Amino acid sequence: MKDGFTKEDEKLSELLQRAGLPRNVARTLVFMRKRDEVKSIEIEKNTDLRQPEVSIAMKYLREKGWVKKRDIKKEGKGRPIHGYKLSKPFSKIVEEIERDIRNEISDKEKLIKELKSFA
Repeated sequence: MKDGFTKEDEKLSELLQRAGLPRNVARTLVFMRKRDEVKSIEIEKNTDLRQPEVSIAMKYLREKGWVKKRDIKKEGKGRPIHGYKLSKPFSKIVEEIERDIRNEISDKEKLIKELKSFA
């Protein structure tokens, strides 16, 4: 376990994965939830994720509208540095996940009902 990831964070990450989020997305989201702005290197160091995994997670989170990116001025050459922060409270993100799960359940129930109509 890394410095920034507690047992509670591990548990929350597991729950988010069981809710359907990919591991890298779950771990990134958990790390970000109590922080104002983070850089991808901080996420890598504290979540046991590699740089490509963090990049993929950020793409997913930005597409969902859960994270926004800010370019940070950097001296010299090299890769640009980006700051990331949640674009909405974590509780609202959980509500969206809950809604998605409930929609999936509803779809499965309709499927079961339709299947039974053929039995």
